[in-house]
Amino acid sequence: MDGNGRWAERRGFERSAGHRAGMETVREIVRVASELGVGWLTLYAFSSENWSRPKNEIDVLMSLPEKYFARELPEAERRGLRILTIGHLERLPRRVRFALERAVTRTASNTGMRLVFALSYGGRAEIVDATRRLLRVQEQGGLEPEALDEKMFAAHLDAPEMPDVDLLIRTGEEQRVSNFLLWQIAYAELVTADRMWPEFRRSDLEAAFDEYARRERRFGRTSAQAQNP
Repeated sequence: MDGNGRWAERRGFERSAGHRAGMETVREIVRVASELGVGWLTLYAFSSENWSRPKNEIDVLMSLPEKYFARELPEAERRGLRILTIGHLERLPRRVRFALERAVTRTASNTGMRLVFALSYGGRAEIVDATRRLLRVQEQGGLEPEALDEKMFAAHLDAPEMPDVDLLIRTGEEQRVSNFLLWQIAYAELVTADRMWPEFRRSDLEAAFDEYARRERRFGRTSAQAQNP
């Protein structure tokens, strides 16, 4: 969800105005994705690199999860959404962690769309964390090196139940993955949107889905193999 700050600056606003506008886009896209039958939606809300931003901007960003869940949690419950989080949450302010934990707990039994918030998250850090977890298992005598495969490694990621990503949508006029779900996007289709996140609307999401539907996903196979698995 990139481009909040630039969207605001181009209009002569403080960057914080862009982040607040971006939260409104989150509300719309979550609702639309749920209506369209999306099974998993992961939003890159705050990266591990974002901690290097100015303190006043971080303060604004840290205020948004509380406001979002205070306003949207009842709607998420009504829609049956299940909220999950990934990232180094221990770095977040206590009040933010409380808001997240409350949302996760209250929606834990829901069976609708999984809505994952990546906060204080980095794809490389997630892979390192998974490696550390596996090393602890090995230290306890529960892992032989020869037994380690991709399935076992994935089971030690932040959200092991999360499937591989089908479609990665990048806003903000950029064409890079920016350390997002590096393990899970191995064969994801990438769609870049020439819009800042506060400008992203239902029509843009539907256009991304249409583009995805036109693509042939081969997963390293030839076209003939993909058509006749």
